[in-house]
Amino acid sequence: MKKIAFMFPGQGAQVVGMGKDLYETSNKAKEIFDCANRVLSKDVKKLCFEGPAEELVQTINAQSCLLTVSIAAYEAFMEKTNGSIKPDFTLGHSLGEYSAMYVSGVMDLENVLLAIQKRSEVMQKACLNSKQGAMAAILGSDENTIKDCLKIASKKGLISIANYNEPNQIVITGELEAVNYASELIKEKGAKRVVPLAVSGGFHSKLMESAKDEFVDFIGQIKINDAKIPVVCNLDAEFTTKRSDFIEKMPNQISNSVYWTQSIQKLVKEGVDTFIEFGSGKVLSGLNRKICPDAKTYNVGDTASLQSTVEAINLLNV
Repeated sequence: MKKIAFMFPGQGAQVVGMGKDLYETSNKAKEIFDCANRVLSKDVKKLCFEGPAEELVQTINAQSCLLTVSIAAYEAFMEKTNGSIKPDFTLGHSLGEYSAMYVSGVMDLENVLLAIQKRSEVMQKACLNSKQGAMAAILGSDENTIKDCLKIASKKGLISIANYNEPNQIVITGELEAVNYASELIKEKGAKRVVPLAVSGGFHSKLMESAKDEFVDFIGQIKINDAKIPVVCNLDAEFTTKRSDFIEKMPNQISNSVYWTQSIQKLVKEGVDTFIEFGSGKVLSGLNRKICPDAKTYNVGDTASLQSTVEAINLLNV
């Protein structure tokens, strides 16, 4: 039996125009956008379809818009296939984990929208209240070398690994001076490239502790269920189904590393050979080609990719 995983992108995948043709061609996608506008009391549709880019990129808008597009893409796919293709597992990169939890039945649409809105609020607030944070992507350096450099750079301030994106791409995060110093050290040790990221803070680091603490209180106020489909969580790359585990992991994810490489590798070991990415762009599909080049990976982000993915999956008889 073939096994399939549905995956969902995180912040940084946003682009003006995302989701527009899905909204115009899929009744289910339209329902998702209309619901997001109503629940969040803001014009998610306008932000996604028209921008402007400088507003869409803001954490407070990017997260809710990306979540809406990912869920709309998923629902358009389910509509197109009459619900005949279901995942064995779900996962998402950082905020994408919330789309995965929606698909797995951990939260309904209204609650997942409220959760991601609160998450983005507390993260943006933490950026404003904490020391200046930064992030940088390291390409072509091994994990041990990066960790050695971070240890040295820690004398300049708080620093850690934010994302294990693929075997040759690790993102570092923390206080600006420490990130800059670590970047120089890692370059000297032979990294192919070090790319500063255009972000508003040191996400997935201890600079987000205040956001984590505030989110704990909020999570206790919304309805959370056991998962019907296992979610591979960023925090530990482990299959998660219990309500109590999600309640613990969601706040901690904000200030800890995203174990994406390890999550995909775990699924491959479990026999997953087909992945579908739902939402804006093809970032995760690109990472998959580096992590598990033998697996089949598709994406659904607009009507053209929806059609081609459905045709390809049907041929596979997944």
